[in-house]
Formats: sequence, structure tokens, C-alpha cells
Amino acid sequence: MKRMLVVAGALLLSVGAGIAQQDVANQTQTTMKATGRALGAVLSPMVKGEKPYDQAAVTTALGQLEETAKKLPTMFPESIKGVKIEGDYSASPKIWEDKAGFAAKIENYAKAVTEAKAKIKDLDSLKANVPAIGKECSACHETFRLKI
Repeated sequence: MKRMLVVAGALLLSVGAGIAQQDVANQTQTTMKATGRALGAVLSPMVKGEKPYDQAAVTTALGQLEETAKKLPTMFPESIKGVKIEGDYSASPKIWEDKAGFAAKIENYAKAVTEAKAKIKDLDSLKANVPAIGKECSACHETFRLKI
């Protein structure tokens, strides 16, 4: 009887850990999608002249990018390595294999966001600073994101 309880308890713990890992992976994906929307649906269309400049929308979008920059160092714990998520992209194992390289990419992204946030006050400054953020996103994605 004791053995059965121990086995059942171990199974429950492993299922619970799996659910927790999936939750972390889903939260990471949600944050990254929100970041993508901030850059791709708000800031980039303004830069391209597809949407009118809107300082309130810019401020909100930059806030999302800044929030992501703060969360990134803890968004990819070892426990979610290999956890499957829905969508077209997944975290590359290189995140965990090259922790120093990943940390450097996060630092570059955070720096670009911080600098842009301090400088963007109008359309011209938006056009001058958003490309640097996009460049840092792309640089990280090239190495640390996989197309599924």
C-alpha cells in the first residue's frame, strides 16, 4: 500500500511539474507575442508611414518592449528546455547551450530599448531609433529561435 502511495505521489508530482513547465513556456510565448505586436503592429507601421504617429501608442509599445527586456533574463529557465508550445516558433536549445551568448543578446536588446525610450519624442526620432530595436530582436532570433 505504501509503495502504491509513493508511486502515485511521484506521478502527481511529475504531472504537476510538467504543467508548471508548460505554464512557464506559455507565459514566455505570451510575452514574446506581445513584444512582437508592439514592434510589428504599432511601431514599425508608424515608421513606414502606414499608421499615423501616436505618442500614446508609442509609449505603450515601448513599455511592453521594456517589460520584456526586464523579464527576458528569467523567461527561459532550464526547466522549459524542450517544452513544446503552440505556434510557428520554439526556443532553440542554444539558449541553454550558450548562456553567455544569450545573455549578451538580452543585454543588447535591453540597451536598445532603453536608449530608444529615452530618445523617441516624435516621428523622426521614432524612425531613427526603432530599427535598432528590430535589429536586436532579429539578431537574437537568428540564433536562439527555431521555426517549427
